Amino acid sequence: MADPMRIRAQAAGDKATVRVLMSHEMESGQRKDAAGKTVPAWFIQEVTANLNGKPVLSAEWGPAVSKNPFLQFVVKGAKAGDKIAITWKDNKGDTRTDEATVS
Repeated sequence: MADPMRIRAQAAGDKATVRVLMSHEMESGQRKDAAGKTVPAWFIQEVTANLNGKPVLSAEWGPAVSKNPFLQFVVKGAKAGDKIAITWKDNKGDTRTDEATVS
């Protein structure tokens, strides 16, 4: 399983800025290894975010996203103490979910 995501969510007024650093190799399927063989594609396909169990973001990604991707977004209606959960799923079926508290 991949390393945990680093999530920081900071409230300002009635909004919260959420920053997420995901640990994932993100192979495009275009690169070749030292032996000249194509490295198989392996990338995050779906990213979702939930605030206190309610969906606030859904994204579909492809092989063009960089290794260890960074995502930042703003959530309206979030306040200190709320829980934000981020989930990703890659093209091999692996998933990861991590949670943070809005500060």
